[in-house]
Amino acid sequence: MSLAGQAALVTGGDSGIGAECSRVLAAAGARVAINYRKDCEAADALCEQIHQDGGRAISVGADVSVEGEVEAMLERCASELGRIDILVANAGIQLDAPVTDMTLEQWQRVLDVNLTGQFLCARGAIRRFLAQPESKVSRARGKIVCMSSVHQVIPWAGHVNYATSKGGIHMMMMSLAQEVAPKRIRVNAIAPGAIRTPINSGAWETPEALAKLLTLIPYGRIGEPRDIANATLWLASDDSDYVTGTTLFVDGGMTLYPGFADNG
Repeated sequence: MSLAGQAALVTGGDSGIGAECSRVLAAAGARVAINYRKDCEAADALCEQIHQDGGRAISVGADVSVEGEVEAMLERCASELGRIDILVANAGIQLDAPVTDMTLEQWQRVLDVNLTGQFLCARGAIRRFLAQPESKVSRARGKIVCMSSVHQVIPWAGHVNYATSKGGIHMMMMSLAQEVAPKRIRVNAIAPGAIRTPINSGAWETPEALAKLLTLIPYGRIGEPRDIANATLWLASDDSDYVTGTTLFVDGGMTLYPGFADNG
């Protein structure tokens, strides 16, 4: 699954799933732009690691919920990397609260980053795909991987803003895929389950919490960022060239609703 000669932008690429996606895409030969919002040090350190491993990467700051910052980020990526062939729209946040306590600011900020941010990045990437010369090393004119969640289909009490944003990503991804497929642009999504990242450390960092979490995962283990990164690589490569408009659930079976394994 070589990505040699291609350029990729990974939003929220400085930590967690995004950082592992950046590493894996770079190892496959892509020139990678690692987006961050606040922590330039982590993004720069990851770039240095990729350089030491023989790859090429740049770090670029932007708040994906701000239209002007997204456009400037895409312009810099295209300028420094020569083009953009792959977008991994990964940046996302959680601001959790019971619905009775959730503020409008908490609701709006999660929707702005998780859903509007993916729209702005996808729209900008599609414009780039269509404006630049067609790739000689990719069958598709451009590839977009939207990072969703099992909570695009599993309700999540206490996280209504997050679950709503992921449900919106699902329909946005399919609508974009339908619209741009005739232009040979592929749009897909990955829906991670429970993944071992800092954002959800409370769910697995103690034996008791991990045991409780594993009751939701038929496969019997928590996911690792590399599980998601490997799926991202496949969706970005020619090996998945006939795949578009699809959500790939990488969740150890969480969406099998294990509570119903014995008839509920």
